[in-house]
Amino acid sequence: MLETLIAAWKLPDLRRRILFVFGAFAVYTLGLHIPVPGIDHAAMERLFAQGGVFGLVDVFSGGALRKFTIFAMGIVPYINASIIMQLLVAAIPQWKELQKEGETGRKEIAKRTRYLTVALAFLQSLGISITLVRSQILTANWWQLLVTATVLTAGTMFLLWLGEQITDKGVGNGVSLIIFASITASLPWQISKVWESVSLLQAWISLVLLAVVFLGTIVGIVYVTQAQRKIPVQHARRIVGMRQVGGHSSFLPLKIAMAGVIPIIFAISLMLLPMTIATAIPGDTGWVYYLKQAAQWLAPGNNAFALIMYAIVIVIFTYFYTAVQFDVNDIADNLKKYGSYIPGIRPGKPTADYLDKVVSRITFAGALFLAAVAIIQYIAPWITGIDLGTFSLVGGTSLLIVVGVALETMQSIEAQMLMRNYEGFLREQ
Repeated sequence: MLETLIAAWKLPDLRRRILFVFGAFAVYTLGLHIPVPGIDHAAMERLFAQGGVFGLVDVFSGGALRKFTIFAMGIVPYINASIIMQLLVAAIPQWKELQKEGETGRKEIAKRTRYLTVALAFLQSLGISITLVRSQILTANWWQLLVTATVLTAGTMFLLWLGEQITDKGVGNGVSLIIFASITASLPWQISKVWESVSLLQAWISLVLLAVVFLGTIVGIVYVTQAQRKIPVQHARRIVGMRQVGGHSSFLPLKIAMAGVIPIIFAISLMLLPMTIATAIPGDTGWVYYLKQAAQWLAPGNNAFALIMYAIVIVIFTYFYTAVQFDVNDIADNLKKYGSYIPGIRPGKPTADYLDKVVSRITFAGALFLAAVAIIQYIAPWITGIDLGTFSLVGGTSLLIVVGVALETMQSIEAQMLMRNYEGFLREQ
């Protein structure tokens, strides 16, 4: 990897693209420290200590929500909008056909996703602002609430624009790199908290054990993320004009972790929803007290039952999201349409049934992997005795995204270098 980065840095065009990415990161880091007025930071820290969905949003905002800056919402509304659009495309036949219309259809879907992002960003910003006002953390009237929600929405849309600029003028997927920067921006704060806990307890052996768990998790994520099940595909010979094409063999790559990090986001949002609702209810007496106690009991990490439920929900969502993303019937129809087939399997429904069987098996392995990575961040403190906070880079969504985006970006750089090598070879010829 280091040799690849050194070689890429020697190419002027690639160097400019890499520098553009770092420049965008600098702009993003600057925005993380521009606060929204009227916030009680001490009360905000106490709110985050209670847990809830706020902690999940804070992971993707680089700690901006905890500080309540202009980038407090991060890119989360766009993530939610993208997930909703994928579900709508799968559920609405007209939208599904639109997606198949090539570049024009993809642009239309992207435009609708942006509109939905604006709506979700404003509603989520307004909802969080109202919750903070009721909790006496934010001081604002109705007009100031609307202005605050508008500013936070503008911050989200600016990050989305910045991500698109990175995609066009930098390397890798811009939105993914913005999420990567958001998570790594909070890394110094997380390291300081771990160091404080280790220094207080003098648990140096636990620190070594924590490092082993951290490195082992990274190795596991790299191994499973890169793992594929290759389905052999034979292409039939066809006559195109005066030439005969086809007749060669290839393979259909099926990733084990096909659903990515989305099932974990779904699951943690669902499991923390009762606590978030309970936190927004004022008072701590009577039925409100028992409601908050029950909601806290359901949060992952508080007890073994909640942790088991969290893992089960991740497995269910993994199967669901994989089914939405990978339509075996469409794949079978496309293979049949272009005269391709899987050796030993008849085209049409038998091919769809075979693919469904294979995908179900590898999805089970991928679902167990996602569940294991997700619960590591809650098990690690029990093993090491070190308080890692609500969300950490030891496991869960954060580490999965950081490693996945790093691998994707390195592959993008390698692809850029390979393309330039081919161009140089063609010029020499």
